[in-house]
Amino acid sequence: MLRRVMALAREAGEAILAYYEGEIEAQPKSDGSPLTLADRAAHRIISDGLAALDPAIPVVSEEGLVPEYAVRKDWHRFWLVDPLDGSKEFIKHNGEFTVNIALIEHAEPVMGVIFAPALDLMYYAAKGGGAWKQEDGASPKRIFSSDPERTVPLTIVESRSHPSPALEDYLSTLHIARRLEVGSSLKFCWLAEGKADVYPRLGPTMEWDVAAGDCIYRNAARKGQNPSPLTYNKPNLRNDRFVVGLPRCGENSTDVAEAPTEP
Repeated sequence: MLRRVMALAREAGEAILAYYEGEIEAQPKSDGSPLTLADRAAHRIISDGLAALDPAIPVVSEEGLVPEYAVRKDWHRFWLVDPLDGSKEFIKHNGEFTVNIALIEHAEPVMGVIFAPALDLMYYAAKGGGAWKQEDGASPKRIFSSDPERTVPLTIVESRSHPSPALEDYLSTLHIARRLEVGSSLKFCWLAEGKADVYPRLGPTMEWDVAAGDCIYRNAARKGQNPSPLTYNKPNLRNDRFVVGLPRCGENSTDVAEAPTEP
């Protein structure tokens, strides 16, 4: 199933690239985020492909109709999809946009695939199977997250398009060596492959934004799984804020609760 989902993500990525040249037209959605023809094309490919893979597993996609919680609350298994994550990066032509597909079981992501089509870069993971990276069609390589000592200054990965005063306030409490910016779910991937130690996001996200990357990070531990504060199939599918990383310091479960909220 994982291989077929990876192939599906690549197919959707190729469809996205068909819209990547020249000026990209976008319409604002109700939340202010942009919607492009590439979003719609990738959504159709993924939704149809997952339905063909197993019609018994429901699909929740950012660009599809999201069932009410009364329908979803008894789901134990479903797909969670962002057909084009990082639409702002797509419109800017900087390559930092991804296709995100995750399988959720009992509120946990157990399979995750992220494909960055402009970079020909694939990350994927399955629970108990480790996290992997495949670049330019080369053989996949297993990746591992970092676990620095308490006294080592940290490398932070943060959103390229969503700075905030709340984030600056939170980062002022940490000993930081470097701050890296990247778009879309690639932030989770950089965390998973040890390029960064912690990813704080103190503004709102939706579950489909984070599920695939969260799965890849969780399974990038050298032993067992990395802890994560994220849960799935909540009534509104919304994450208000989170900090992923720093398992040795406990930020996943404690410090984030004290982090300042968005204004």
